[in-house]
Amino acid sequence: MTGNAVTLVGNITRDPELRFTNTGQATSSFGLAVNRRWQNRQTQEWEEATSFFDVVCWREMAENAAESLTRGSRVIVTGRLEQRSWETPDGDKRSKVEVVADEIGPSIRWATAQVTKNERRGPGDGQSGGGGNAGGNAGGGGGGNAGGGRGGQSSGGGAPADSGYGYSEEPF
Repeated sequence: MTGNAVTLVGNITRDPELRFTNTGQATSSFGLAVNRRWQNRQTQEWEEATSFFDVVCWREMAENAAESLTRGSRVIVTGRLEQRSWETPDGDKRSKVEVVADEIGPSIRWATAQVTKNERRGPGDGQSGGGGNAGGNAGGGGGGNAGGGRGGQSSGGGAPADSGYGYSEEPF
């Protein structure tokens, strides 16, 4: 385990924006607001602070996020912090720290979620990997929808014999 791991739970502040690199790699980014609440021991009043993060995801996760997540959805994001630097057209140097997501899932603390598994993609169809899609109504206080998916099979039970999973690989 590296020393650069982060887990955040918060609400999406803007719908994921799906883009593609020059080489055709999907990337998606969205904002995440994380609230922290504590009681001031001197005044006994509750205080709150909100931190805002930019979350970036790649490949199938980027496509799933763009299709499944909306503003207001409450999600759990695990990933790593990464600093990105660039120069503006005026010559000013800028940098920002982003969360590069390894996993994104709906928070089911105050909502329910319906998970729809995507069909596995293989090397023969020009795509690699597979990956599931966390879906359903995962709207926290904002009541958003973190659901949908691009079809595929339901997540119930084991994988059918023709699903492409070997005996050594779990379907989920």
